[in-house]
Amino acid sequence: MASSSRAVSLLAFTLPLLAVLSPVSGHNITQILSESPEYSSFNSYLSQTKLADEINSRTTITLLVLNNGAMSSLAGKHPLSVVKNALSLLVLLDYYDPVKLHKISSGTTLTTTLYQTTGNAPGNLGFVNVTDLKGGKVGFGSAAPGSKLDSSYTKSVKQIPYNISVLEIDHPIIAPGILTAPAPSAEGLSNITGLLEKAGCKTFASLLVASGVLKTYESTVEKGLTVFAPSDEAFKAEGVPDLTKLTQAEVVSLLEYHALAEYKPKGSLKTNKEAISTLATNGAGKYDLTTSTSGDEVILHTGVGPSRLADTVVDETPVVIFTVDNVLLPTELFGKSPSPAPAPEPVSAPTPSPAKSPSPAEAPSPVAASPPAPPVDDSPEGAPSDSPTSSEDSKAKNAAFHVSASAYVTVLVTLAATSILL
Repeated sequence: MASSSRAVSLLAFTLPLLAVLSPVSGHNITQILSESPEYSSFNSYLSQTKLADEINSRTTITLLVLNNGAMSSLAGKHPLSVVKNALSLLVLLDYYDPVKLHKISSGTTLTTTLYQTTGNAPGNLGFVNVTDLKGGKVGFGSAAPGSKLDSSYTKSVKQIPYNISVLEIDHPIIAPGILTAPAPSAEGLSNITGLLEKAGCKTFASLLVASGVLKTYESTVEKGLTVFAPSDEAFKAEGVPDLTKLTQAEVVSLLEYHALAEYKPKGSLKTNKEAISTLATNGAGKYDLTTSTSGDEVILHTGVGPSRLADTVVDETPVVIFTVDNVLLPTELFGKSPSPAPAPEPVSAPTPSPAKSPSPAEAPSPVAASPPAPPVDDSPEGAPSDSPTSSEDSKAKNAAFHVSASAYVTVLVTLAATSILL
């Protein structure tokens, strides 16, 4: 009887611990919507505009989806960049499930959308009005003054509590001017140097022109282009190699290394798990990049040193230009970052004279002669560090945590089973 009580007590302690240590799984909006064919058009546009990546990189989010019939008012009738803005207005940066919809304080609220974070929404056009109309109805509309609640909640699709909620509405939410905004012209997007100079990247822009790499960038604009532009200050930073000592071919490779032949906005970089090919990638060299995240920040890794995405200069499908705080240095040109020098060995104390054996009280303590123990890192798991760490370091720390947690839980469960048998 006593052993059974001990087993129950131990299990009562173990089960909550298992819940705490279990990793929180993310969501995949493409997979969620693929289970419902009536959202195939909406799902396709989320992928084309890369909004799916942005949604997957966020938590505490609500997606208002349109079935194929409702989506027909947008699909194929507007440029992709315009459709992206319209769909961004359907991504609410708060969690609303059916219960919360009918418990809105004062019956109405304004909520921020993904469109508001793009910088393309003037005034309050990036907010949505959510109103409980009673009788089981909930209306949605633009927060712009005078706008009507032209869209209504129809049904719940999927909820992962407090992570993501997917709700169906019957019509798109149309903010004033969102569908009539001019699509970015090829001429405007191809003026890469003008955009870079305004963003404080004049050195980078002049190098693109002088080397002829600008033409390579411009030739990929229509199919997709992502640029990582170092600021003028980045070129003046300590440790940046003397570019005048590079050959013409090496300068071309370096500049091509700062761009991708695809549209990869910040949301896509945040969810990226693989090495990314650059314009410099070829059979002779990989010239690839990897990414990691720290909160909402994206960090690029070259193998020589990290560089942080600083600002978004332009994000207009299919072109996105970022500024970065360090020049990207590929290992193919500059080698890998040097390994830290090994710590010097501790100097051993002189050997005492064997003429007289010291008494136990006089004998030197073996602890005192040992090198000092390394300091214990008592920072909590996931706490930000003063400087970006490599993805390899992060993986090692995460792996260590999961192994330790798993081993600890295994011991507890084993003890519980043993107690039951006793």
